Amino acid sequence: MTHALNFVWNPSEGINLGFFMIRYYSLMFVIAFLLGWFLMKKIFERENESLEKLDSLFVWTVLATLIGARLGHVFFYDWEYFRNHLLEIFLPFRFEPKFEFTGFQGLASHGAAISIIVAMYYYSKKILKRPLLWILDRIVIPVASGAIFVRLGNFFNSEIIGNETTSSFGIRFLHDTFSKNEAVQKTGIPDPVEAYNAIATNPKFATLLAEVPARHPAQLYESFSYIFVFAILYFLYWKTNTRLKSGYLFGLFLVLLFVVRFIVEFVKQSQGGIEENLGYFSTGQWLSIPFIIIGLFFIIRAQRNPLAES
Repeated sequence: MTHALNFVWNPSEGINLGFFMIRYYSLMFVIAFLLGWFLMKKIFERENESLEKLDSLFVWTVLATLIGARLGHVFFYDWEYFRNHLLEIFLPFRFEPKFEFTGFQGLASHGAAISIIVAMYYYSKKILKRPLLWILDRIVIPVASGAIFVRLGNFFNSEIIGNETTSSFGIRFLHDTFSKNEAVQKTGIPDPVEAYNAIATNPKFATLLAEVPARHPAQLYESFSYIFVFAILYFLYWKTNTRLKSGYLFGLFLVLLFVVRFIVEFVKQSQGGIEENLGYFSTGQWLSIPFIIIGLFFIIRAQRNPLAES
């Protein structure tokens, strides 16, 4: 039995401009990257670093995030499928059982984290001409802010949802329970949007609505928590001398962000992956543990070393 506060989540796909649809998921990514650019611009200005290098940083970060997140999903969560469908790794199409446009379904934050670190190594050596930890200590601030909006995008997409719950926090994700085709078939309404609306609001389809369980909005839990991760890093950089401790902010970012991820995974629906072989923890938790350990290493290392420009 669900509580009265549970509500049906039936979002539109995006902002319809008539000639073009701005999907909310894509919009959240755009906001994340633009906000990241703005934050790094302020940081570069404070550090008297050339803004000409900012454009390169933006390009490298965007490419690293998207490519790394995609490969992370492929190898960590769904390699059994993609090993037999290699073209679908980088093409937004599915060829079996029939050809259809799917978009890029599946992005893993752990893969993005690894890829960004690798990209920053190249960027720091070839373009920035500063130590790797200098850029990592600073780029984690916009990355943390971006994580807030990425999870909001997941919420709009009704993906990465939580386990069923009877608590008042539960949300009924209509699009997760019924695909577009299922909504059309079960209601007899040819337009998917109208079909979803009918299930959500028309008493005639109350039995269908009853099939939609209340689930933890795991995306919102993460997004809300990342606000605090971002706020802590932002405050330490701008209001304290922590930025002079080489590796400290980078390490703190890894610990805070992946501890949040580890905790939220307890109420998150399984996404498969390596957990099937390792057991006990989820794939997301197993992948978070190394990042937390690495983060602790850099925090301890930075605390032991005297204050110095990284």
